[in-house]
Amino acid sequence: MRKLLTDAALTLVPPRRDRHGPLPPLMLVLTLITGLIDAVSYLALGRVFVANMTGNVVFLGFALAGAPGLSALASIVSMVSFLLGALTGGRFSTRFAAHRGQLLTRATAVQAALVAGTVIAAVAGHGEVTGLIRYTLIVLLGIAMGMQNAVARRLGVPDLTTTVLTLTLTGLAADSSPGGVSAPRTGRRVLSVLTMFAGALAGALLLYHAGLVLVLGLAVLLLVGTSVTAHRLSAPSAAWTRPLT
Repeated sequence: MRKLLTDAALTLVPPRRDRHGPLPPLMLVLTLITGLIDAVSYLALGRVFVANMTGNVVFLGFALAGAPGLSALASIVSMVSFLLGALTGGRFSTRFAAHRGQLLTRATAVQAALVAGTVIAAVAGHGEVTGLIRYTLIVLLGIAMGMQNAVARRLGVPDLTTTVLTLTLTGLAADSSPGGVSAPRTGRRVLSVLTMFAGALAGALLLYHAGLVLVLGLAVLLLVGTSVTAHRLSAPSAAWTRPLT
């Protein structure tokens, strides 16, 4: 337990010489945002995911089999949007490959603009998420999350993918020895899972009690905060900004 808590603390407040600098806590913020947006996409946009493509592939299969309450078109639009976002994120990753701070700063700024677009669309729809408004939100959020996934992949912070927890949970179990020795970075992995859970819980509660616009607005604020923080901490001489070898 002591090792777990120490590892969690070092993730939240990395030591000055940490190879990834401030990236671990910033990636946790992006993980929280994923939970918020997953709550919006599944609960408000009609049982579709914009960050979890495994779920969309499964939903597409169910929809084509005639399962009620699922839309094949929504799943396809979400996947195409996510791929477009991942392509954009890949281009960003190549362009700013020499400076991880600039990569995160610029990518989250673009994400914030995309999610801000969903806030405008939701306001225009007066809280009704149907037809054109629904697909506008799916497209913009899908692009934003695809971009986040690609950038997180390039940043390469271990156990902080920000969108996928399957491998994180697998690692918690598979990397533990029969003798009870903790898996490496156990605290970080547990934090990642708890952060996603917290985002999903908060997103659902806010969605049901405060409305869609507030959830999306919170996501925008968190993205702007991440972008500003990454920019301010990206000193030219900071070792963490250099690409991984």
